[in-house]
Amino acid sequence: MDELDLHYPVDACPFCSIAAAHPHSSSLLWTSSRSDDLLGCVPSGDVVPERTTPGSFVVLASRDVVAFLDILPMVGGHLLVATRGHRVKVGDMGAAEGREMGFWLPVLSRVVSRVAGVTDWNIVQNNGARAAQVVPHVHFHIIPRPESRPEIKSRSWTMFGRGQRDELDDEEGVRLAGEMRKVLREEIAKMNERPKL
Repeated sequence: MDELDLHYPVDACPFCSIAAAHPHSSSLLWTSSRSDDLLGCVPSGDVVPERTTPGSFVVLASRDVVAFLDILPMVGGHLLVATRGHRVKVGDMGAAEGREMGFWLPVLSRVVSRVAGVTDWNIVQNNGARAAQVVPHVHFHIIPRPESRPEIKSRSWTMFGRGQRDELDDEEGVRLAGEMRKVLREEIAKMNERPKL
């Protein structure tokens, strides 16, 4: 591990705290096609942001992947999809984590698209401090792109780093994560209806 990646000790990693606060299913997703197993990865009930500091708004908690709202979103619906285990860069991921990440990214992209009401979005992933990775834990950003850009003082839409991003309001986080979990359940139900390729 490069010294630039050591922003803080592993035991202080905020993404590891989020993963630890949200239990998961132990089943391997690609060994089962049962929608019940997949639905078990979607937290039920109300989002309780107080489980972590700062609060987190979890949408998915599977065996190897956890997805939650960015607390400094670029736009509403900005979702982070992270490995459950602490891995700094994509190259540190194991095969099982890679398969599960690959399974959930398209599903969660559809969720973000539907909830944010957009047809365009970015999936961004940074590896290391020089590549603008702020939290040294593997995570993908799914960032909805609305038709009109938000009003930004600098006239640029910051892709990397904090830029001019405001903190996610707790009420909005609870509402948005709840809507995303509802739509995720619908997407899982649709998987059983789609023809197998």
